[in-house]
Amino acid sequence: MAVLTVDIGGAYIKYALMERSASVLSRGKVETPRGGRTELIDTLALICSEYPETEGIAVALPGIVDSANGYVAMGGALRYNDDFYLRHALYQRCPLPIHIENDAKCAAMAEASLGSLKDVSDGFVLVLGTMIGGAFIKDHRLHRGRHFSAGEVSYIATVRDGLPVAEEVFGNRCGIAGLCRNFARKKGMPEEQVDGVAVFDALDAGDRDAAACLQVYCHELAVQIFNLQTVLDPERIAIGGGISARPELLTAIRGQLERLYAVCPYQIPRAEVVACKFQNDANLIGALQCWLEEHAKK
Repeated sequence: MAVLTVDIGGAYIKYALMERSASVLSRGKVETPRGGRTELIDTLALICSEYPETEGIAVALPGIVDSANGYVAMGGALRYNDDFYLRHALYQRCPLPIHIENDAKCAAMAEASLGSLKDVSDGFVLVLGTMIGGAFIKDHRLHRGRHFSAGEVSYIATVRDGLPVAEEVFGNRCGIAGLCRNFARKKGMPEEQVDGVAVFDALDAGDRDAAACLQVYCHELAVQIFNLQTVLDPERIAIGGGISARPELLTAIRGQLERLYAVCPYQIPRAEVVACKFQNDANLIGALQCWLEEHAKK
């Protein structure tokens, strides 16, 4: 038997029929509906109809998610999911065992089960995307927190005043959009014309502005990694998202961390920073692991 895994992103819904071993039998992608939750459920039901042989559905999506009750408290990039019992609505159309979970937490489950955190008890995952996903693995298990928002680093206030205004929270400063915005401003270009590919293409071409922007970006990342290590003391911190495949990124983060440790007057544990093993399939693999944790023994 196999499980239908679904990764609902801001732009696209990726899905795959996966064996319990995480082998992919088939996959597809459609645009994420913009019209609201009814259109979303219609789309998910249509995807499910393609796989009548599935034994269940595992869903990864943005926002603060109460996975125990199948409830989305806050929809993140898809605000039409705010205050929505998504699992119940989907079950009405697809009466199968369903598990829903925050997408970053799914990525962490993939790494903890099969990836770069498999051999540690405590680890943290940072996913660099439009904003920054975060998740904490404690004693080999996903730590969700009292309000299901443990690991939600995007909303950390970063300015001296400590005010969490939109442009100054960690996710907006250090998501990919923040890197692109800084590069565009340095070049005097319209922000909408710059994406992550453009920044790294410029870096490959030896552009000094791109190199400087990357160092500033990685310094801010390193500061929060420093803080996470101090507060949570994980054995390893794994960096995910599309740009984590670029070796320059981890080199710059590690270099900026060394600068911080060099000036810190206290003897504190140093963060071990690695790249996530899984890239585009991390949320799908992690959603499967969450589904198996809840349903495999039933």
